[in-house]
Amino acid sequence: MKVFNIKRFFDFICSLIGLMALSPVILITVLLIRLKLGSPIVFKQQRPGLHGKPFFVYKFRTMTDERDKNGDLMPDHIRLTPFGQLLRKLSLDELPQLFNVLKGDISLVGPRPLLMEYLDLYTREQARRHEVRPGITGWAQVNGRNAISWEDKFKLDVWYVDNRSFWLDIKILFLTVLKVFKSEGISQTGHVTIEKFKGSKGVERNEANCSHR
Repeated sequence: MKVFNIKRFFDFICSLIGLMALSPVILITVLLIRLKLGSPIVFKQQRPGLHGKPFFVYKFRTMTDERDKNGDLMPDHIRLTPFGQLLRKLSLDELPQLFNVLKGDISLVGPRPLLMEYLDLYTREQARRHEVRPGITGWAQVNGRNAISWEDKFKLDVWYVDNRSFWLDIKILFLTVLKVFKSEGISQTGHVTIEKFKGSKGVERNEANCSHR
């Protein structure tokens, strides 16, 4: 059996078992979100998957829909409630992504799926992160998560692409559990998560990123 088939089989089985085992936690989280934040309970957003192909990623909602007098959404640090911060700290907001794993949109382990608007900002080397399926967790997440720079994060993503293996995935999953318990690297200093990526300065963009659009 080829490596990628083993990975897909492992992803499917683990996500299915995870959803069944965590169903009480998921149900309680759903009820609390409905009570404290209202509807919708699940946040859905289009992200680039394998080779940049768009898909919808699912996460539990952690912010309010609070808007200013012009009807525009308030900044994240205002809309992110203490309850939402707790969900992020415990990574409970990521649980709906197990459904993405079941569908084959993402893997348990791989470069995190970022925003569609970033595709045109990557260098050719950074764009290589899309040579594999994105993941719920990845090499960058266990080596700094949101506390490291975008450039360092992309270097770690590409390192994973070049060195990926089944045993590396197991190691990353184990380290992810430790990171969740320690609540490390959840946010960048001065931000509720991390500052938006605006492109690497002084480098040529990857024009090939537009080819999937």
